[in-house]
Amino acid sequence: MSKLITLFYLLLSLYGCDVGGSTFVHRVQRDGVDTLHSRVIAQPGLARFECLRSASGQCHYTVLPRPCAATADAAGQRAVNCRSAPPERFAIADGDSRQIARLRRFRVCVSAEGAPAAGAECATPAIIASR
Repeated sequence: MSKLITLFYLLLSLYGCDVGGSTFVHRVQRDGVDTLHSRVIAQPGLARFECLRSASGQCHYTVLPRPCAATADAAGQRAVNCRSAPPERFAIADGDSRQIARLRRFRVCVSAEGAPAAGAECATPAIIASR
């Protein structure tokens, strides 16, 4: 079914119909040089991950199904509560891209040096709400 929906959106885009979407860019620079430049293009039912530049030669992604909620325990301590393991961890070579279908609501963390952490250590994750 998801392939049919993706095909439908592709046909609409060929005729100039825009069904909405979001683009998120992660960029890290040191001394004016990009050490990480990544772009995620999310459209309904389809996400495209593009590694535009990485000093290590790869962009390492962690894709989480939903935002982790901050909770407080009985002592009033705040903690990050991630109930499920990340559904996707992958690396993309510098200059390459990857598409993933059927992503609805997700959060993405990206790093140039190994798989990024999924919890509080994940620096300012983007929250993407595709229809």
